[in-house]
Amino acid sequence: MTESGPRSEDLLAHVLLPVAHEEDALATAEALEPYHPDRVTALHVVEKGGGVPDKTPVEQSEELAAESYAAVRTVFPDADEHTAYARDVAGAIFDAADEVDASAIAYRSRGGNRLMQFLSGDLSLKLVTNADRPVIALPRVDEGE
Repeated sequence: MTESGPRSEDLLAHVLLPVAHEEDALATAEALEPYHPDRVTALHVVEKGGGVPDKTPVEQSEELAAESYAAVRTVFPDADEHTAYARDVAGAIFDAADEVDASAIAYRSRGGNRLMQFLSGDLSLKLVTNADRPVIALPRVDEGE
């Protein structure tokens, strides 16, 4: 039997882990931890406004990224970090996966109702339909669920 597709390495050899903020980073890292990836790179995308004011000042966004990386390192002490600046979050995730040569992208859905998902462009849908490498949807286990 032959393997299909361009990637034949271990799925968990190098996982790109997009994170939004400190709480999300910790929950996402904890959801990935039972799968024992060989290498993890945490990614924080600073959303740029594209001709309009940015959602948050760059300094605040960079502080948020640093807090997120620290949270990931409580679970994966050797995790690398990668910060991207872009208007298109999904595109930035795909570009970062190429830049760090990730074997897979692992993410945890941020939830929200259907209207919020529609308004945000449903990042999950973009990740699973447009990726050029495996995308791992991590289980979501939140208090109260």
